[in-house]
Amino acid sequence: MEALSQHGEERRPEEKTSDLKEEEEAAHSLGNEAKMIEHIANDVLNKFLSTTSKDFNDFVGIDDHIAKMSVLLHMECEEVRMVGIWGSSGIGKTTIARALFSRLSRHFQSSIFIDRAFISKSMEIYSRGNPDDYNMKLNLQRNFLSEILDKKDIKIDHLGALAERLKYHKVLIIIDDLDDQVVLDTLAGQAQWFGRGSRIIAITKDKHILTAHGINHIYEVKLPSEKLALQILCQSAFRKNSPPHGYLELACEVVERVDSLPLGLNVLGSHLRGEDKEYWLDQLSRLRKGIDGKIHKTLRVSYDGLNNKEDKALFRHIACLFNYSGIIEIKKLLADSDLDVNMGLRNLNDNSLIQIRRQTVVMHSLLQEMGKEVVRSQSNEPGKREFLTDSKDICNVLEEDIGSKNVLGISLNKDEIDEKDELHVHNSAFKGMRNLRFLNIYTNQSMTKDRLHLLEGLDYLPPKLRLLSWDRYPMRCMPSKFCPKYLVKLKMQGSKLEKLWEGIGNLTCLDYMDLSESENLKEIPDLSLATNLKTLNLSGCSSLVDLPLSIRNLSKLMTLEMSGCINLRTLPSGINLQSLLSVDLRKCSELNSFPDISTNISDLDLNETAIEEIPSNLRLQNLVSLRMERIKSERLWASVQSLAALMTALTPLLTKLYLSNITSLVELPSSFQNLNKLEQLRITECIYLETLPTGMNIESLDYLDLSGCTRLRSFPEISTNISTINLNNTGIEELEKADFTVSRIHSNKASWCDSPSAVVMETDNVHVHRTLSAPKEASSSTYVPKLYLKFVNCFILSQEALLQELSVLKGLIFPGEVVPSYFTHRSIGCSLTIPLLHNSLSVPFFRFRACAMVELDLRLYPLSPYIVIQICCRFSDRFGNSFQSFGQPHSFTPYHQKGSHLFIFDCRLLLNRDNATPDELNYNQVCIEFRIIEDRSIFILKGCGIRIFEDHCPSPDNQPDNVSSTLGVARWALPHPTKRNVFKDLTLALNGAKHQFLKRRARGE
Repeated sequence: MEALSQHGEERRPEEKTSDLKEEEEAAHSLGNEAKMIEHIANDVLNKFLSTTSKDFNDFVGIDDHIAKMSVLLHMECEEVRMVGIWGSSGIGKTTIARALFSRLSRHFQSSIFIDRAFISKSMEIYSRGNPDDYNMKLNLQRNFLSEILDKKDIKIDHLGALAERLKYHKVLIIIDDLDDQVVLDTLAGQAQWFGRGSRIIAITKDKHILTAHGINHIYEVKLPSEKLALQILCQSAFRKNSPPHGYLELACEVVERVDSLPLGLNVLGSHLRGEDKEYWLDQLSRLRKGIDGKIHKTLRVSYDGLNNKEDKALFRHIACLFNYSGIIEIKKLLADSDLDVNMGLRNLNDNSLIQIRRQTVVMHSLLQEMGKEVVRSQSNEPGKREFLTDSKDICNVLEEDIGSKNVLGISLNKDEIDEKDELHVHNSAFKGMRNLRFLNIYTNQSMTKDRLHLLEGLDYLPPKLRLLSWDRYPMRCMPSKFCPKYLVKLKMQGSKLEKLWEGIGNLTCLDYMDLSESENLKEIPDLSLATNLKTLNLSGCSSLVDLPLSIRNLSKLMTLEMSGCINLRTLPSGINLQSLLSVDLRKCSELNSFPDISTNISDLDLNETAIEEIPSNLRLQNLVSLRMERIKSERLWASVQSLAALMTALTPLLTKLYLSNITSLVELPSSFQNLNKLEQLRITECIYLETLPTGMNIESLDYLDLSGCTRLRSFPEISTNISTINLNNTGIEELEKADFTVSRIHSNKASWCDSPSAVVMETDNVHVHRTLSAPKEASSSTYVPKLYLKFVNCFILSQEALLQELSVLKGLIFPGEVVPSYFTHRSIGCSLTIPLLHNSLSVPFFRFRACAMVELDLRLYPLSPYIVIQICCRFSDRFGNSFQSFGQPHSFTPYHQKGSHLFIFDCRLLLNRDNATPDELNYNQVCIEFRIIEDRSIFILKGCGIRIFEDHCPSPDNQPDNVSSTLGVARWALPHPTKRNVFKDLTLALNGAKHQFLKRRARGE
């Protein structure tokens, strides 16, 4: 861990205040401007960074770091700001960031601290099995949104979704240990993705990552002074700020030998804690001989000081093989060794050689490199070392067949193999390594040509292997004499395997088997003896036709992954795997029978299968999540009896139900009300569904999707607690008494107002109107986000009536070939220039309503079906001076748009450059440019317009609305805290409908 140490006892607030005043007076009298700036920073710090958290109060120097960071963070400013923390490894960057997170997080709607383990987990499956970099970014954003919004199973289908969900959220995001530009671009691509006041802090050793991202506010963490370094060492070694009598010279020399590096000070201090002077002198003697200012030698002292050989061996295992691995996995892989893993992990943690984060073992990269250096020093001949991790050494050993019995583990990143010197493995390369227990050959670049070859095949794999992980294994089968008796983890993603081995393998130790994306795999071995197997992943094994009956013996199996097994026809039936909880059979398009392998399944995914019937005796007593969308067989839903049988099998434990294309469904069964824990319900593309049961209220229901139910004509009154609803492409013509009450004010995609409220829609000459009112108890200064309405392909609409409702909308889409005259400045194309009055920019914000006329470009179809529009404003004066400001990106998904459509949204741009308001800078004109920033978009901009908010009252995108706004037709406010209901996103994309928005109620309606 990059750490600082603890110091000092906390003083009383009144003492601090008194000292601060005295110092300010002294500084003023001396004219010390720098001192005054420091005190201003301290004042800001007290206002914005002080919390009741005591976690970091005793870390030496932390207040000084935070005071400097507070100047860069500029918390009073409402703009979104990105700040970098830059410095060498072990200097304390992570500790500073965690202290900031502890003190700042309560001042934000949402906050997240992203460490390396989070990033590695989010990117792992795509770095090997899936070459689509776009999907990797989607998965990273999906996991990020799930964490920061505290919601599981968030679904996103495009990279603009992150900005859509967070653009109104004030968030704190800290990304630690960044070494990949893609991660920063994916999670915090632009400041406009986040709500006003948001702060993003990126921590890295590589300054280029920050500058390349446009981060100009960078805090360089430098080595502490000798005085502070001594305090850090003393806190670690003696638990106080100064050394005991007789230890001062010893402690000062330790500080000198490690060059004041905080990580080295903490590691050595922990190692020397409680030892006498003689021991300190012995250690200093070693430091004098070999340190030479090099960090890894400093860390080596702590390693050498471990009490027993077992702890040292465990350290080397972690450094070479198991960094960022889970504790449980490490224990299983080392279960038959002589190592006491539990005690060893505890000792390593106590000596600051590892950290335990979320049950994951994390070793600092410097410590890891030091551990590898320890192994390299074992012999000048790589084949005689304990572990092999250097690609050149491994290539030499495997090509020349010079491995020995000393080798316990090999970890080879194939991407590090020189392109000119491809690895040709000798067919008997592993014969000399009979004690090999861990073999990990991996790649992070699945699209590149494999640089490892087995031209002569492979004759032998050691029998003591516990871990066998080989990405893109090039052979059709394993060596004929391979004995997997001790194998715990078998991972062969993307292999050329057709089968593993013949007969019944002794697999009693096997816990995890992953053969995913092995497209040639036709059969898996008899698993009768794999009685301890917990995870079986066969996803993407497109040649696999069935599973052996021997899986009935997998009594401990918990997860079965078989998505994308497109030729899988049957599963063994009549067995009941009591431990099986999760079954994924997505896209098994030939599977026609309902899986009957466990009654205890909690998560079942049958999307895009060919299930033909629901067994009458089906019982899913523990089912929590069921997905049955886009079923290939027409027989399944030909009769309503199938749905009835399914409803009988479901239990009140169900929280998620996804169904689609039920051709026999006319009315939703009343038995749905028995699902009283249901949270998410998707019943889509049911073209004959006409009504939903009335009089029921599934209080837990939060998400409802009825898109594609074209005959559904009445608003679904199935729950009063729905927060997200999708009625895209339904036949709904009337929405009466649709309650919109507020519960979760932190949602980023919200359409909130308090009842009474009505939205009525009818075809032809019947009117559509909306009435809204605020609760009496609501404060007039509070703000509620507005509705976002989509009227895609609704060609007969009254633009006038729609535009009169803009003040209660946060976004609007409807057909249009001309930018309406409501927008006082209009232009063909994507930009316009307008003059500015001197007094129109007397505040540091420029606010206006924007209209973009967008048309589908069929030449680009079928690229990205969504559009992201960003506005850039360049203000200039008559002397040629200019200032540029960017608005937040606005994302839209119009769904099968026909003809030109108008996209209307509000904009607010920050203009306080150099702490001056725009009128003080004498700007006299502004060029406003509309940009499509999604370069794969299928849309083009044909026209644009704006209407400036002359009164500059705050908009929903920035500050609370004033209920007496001159443009308002409704009063917006937060309702009483007891109100619980909310619509986050009401999507009314009534494709092809002919609706008429009639005149507003201002005319007496």
